[in-house]
Amino acid sequence: MAGPVKDREAFQRLSFLYQAAHCVLAQDPENQALARFYCHAERTIAKRLVLRQDPSVKRTLCRGCSSLLVPGLTCTQRQRRRRGQRWTVQTCLTCQRSQRFLNDPKHLLWGDRPEAQLGNQADSRPQPLPNTAHLIPAHLPKEKVQPQAPITGNKFDSSSR
Repeated sequence: MAGPVKDREAFQRLSFLYQAAHCVLAQDPENQALARFYCHAERTIAKRLVLRQDPSVKRTLCRGCSSLLVPGLTCTQRQRRRRGQRWTVQTCLTCQRSQRFLNDPKHLLWGDRPEAQLGNQADSRPQPLPNTAHLIPAHLPKEKVQPQAPITGNKFDSSSR
């Protein structure tokens, strides 16, 4: 189970805006301007609060005009082969900006890899380096430091009056 989320309200607001953009396009596909406004507001909030969005959400937003990318409605999707690899190319129909995504079933995003999980990092944590801040270099003279005696009396103590 995941731990507590730092900015829970902000993530709820981002989720609401993303779902509102989907609902607007589902009800009226001609109302792309309102969906674009919701997606732009979502991106602005995420940038202002420095929040990381899930890659599946980021892949459905156009980086140029902040449109919601729905294949066949607001973008085209093509499968391409290049240098022996398969790529999915999404092209926004509003601003004509294209994005390429590797279409490899063996490919894992960093967040999905086991070493990216916090539970596994605690086990494979590197050993800390020894603290060398207290060592005095040999070419410097060693000074004797007198420890300070603790202060026992309190000048504001009412019992001494």
